[in-house]
Amino acid sequence: MLIFTSPDGRSLQVETGDKVKFVFCPPKAVSGAISLFSKPDEDPKEGTISWPGEYDMGGVSIRGIGQKEGGHVSFVCEAEGVRVAVLPAPLQDWTDHDFGLLGDVAVLAIQGDDPKIAQKIIEEVDPRVIIPLGSEESTVNDVLKVIGAVGTAAVSEWKLKGGLPAEGRQVIVLEG
Repeated sequence: MLIFTSPDGRSLQVETGDKVKFVFCPPKAVSGAISLFSKPDEDPKEGTISWPGEYDMGGVSIRGIGQKEGGHVSFVCEAEGVRVAVLPAPLQDWTDHDFGLLGDVAVLAIQGDDPKIAQKIIEEVDPRVIIPLGSEESTVNDVLKVIGAVGTAAVSEWKLKGGLPAEGRQVIVLEG
């Protein structure tokens, strides 16, 4: 089982059944969790990843996908057989090569600071679940407008037990 929460409406925390936590785009490193940052850090703290590459930490496979010559990093993680991707703001135009590195994604969390790019990425990735996140330049509602899900009720956490939706797409808005 994976448990998804958003501590601040901008970051995404995922906890596995083995109690391994990974946090995408937190404001600062989170103690006891794998913290994933979108901007490379020359002197990363233990338990943080901020560079493109492939990592395996606590049974979670992590791939950092670099754009802007490695100056901007998005992540895809696989935990308990589920691929989760987080695309941080500012959103970049993705190439076919970038999408190839991303692979099949079941859960896509996206900071939608550019609605046109967000829509293009969502259509290309075609995830089963979308988790919109705010950024410094946008709110969750900006992404909800793009995907036609304005008015979706927010929940404090979302638990993924068993399987993903068989058809269609589910939008999960997490309280921050």
